[in-house]
Amino acid sequence: MATFVLIPGGWRGGWTFAEFVARLNRSGHEAAAVALSGLHAEHERSAAPINLDTHIADVLDLLRLKDLSEVILCSHSYGGMVASGVADRAPERIAALVYLDAFVPEHGQSWWDLAGEHFRNLAIDRARHDGLSVLPPEGGDPRRRPHPLGSFLQAVHLPRAPAPMPRVFVYASGWSATPFTAQYQRLRDDPAWIVHSLACGHDVINAAPDEIFEILMQTAARLATT
Repeated sequence: MATFVLIPGGWRGGWTFAEFVARLNRSGHEAAAVALSGLHAEHERSAAPINLDTHIADVLDLLRLKDLSEVILCSHSYGGMVASGVADRAPERIAALVYLDAFVPEHGQSWWDLAGEHFRNLAIDRARHDGLSVLPPEGGDPRRRPHPLGSFLQAVHLPRAPAPMPRVFVYASGWSATPFTAQYQRLRDDPAWIVHSLACGHDVINAAPDEIFEILMQTAARLATT
């Protein structure tokens, strides 16, 4: 049995992984999705005090509350910023990192640095309503919430050398606005990484659930033999 913790991307709550978490649990694994501050479906309070450190703390709190270890930490999109911070702060609890079309930052980088011009312009436009949070892009799931702007702007601090563990990046090649192409090309040539490319859109957990499930099972099997 493996333990999986899943971190959603921008504007989304843990609900985005509900069906996938249920599938993992039915398969005999322990799985949970994190609800990041300000992004709960029922969350109504101001997003003003929420930043990237808040979201990193959300995941650390879950790991400590449930006393989880040997975790396969799986993140989507913006969630990669959070996962990287968690792995730096609590490497003793993390067995592997899986980035699903997610940002893999270096020390001192923010979502804003990595997202590219298209998404920076979107964030500027969608934050005009209050200057504190970024409204979801038009269309899509109505459960999405305004995303705390501070978490997009704050740089991640990764002062430690990366802990030795499997690191997996899944690149979704099927959407034109992807900011992940250069990252994919860099990691593809890095022997420290296992890299997959899927011909699907950014919402990989719903666009390619069988492929993602198999990648996670491969990751768990790799850990079981080490």
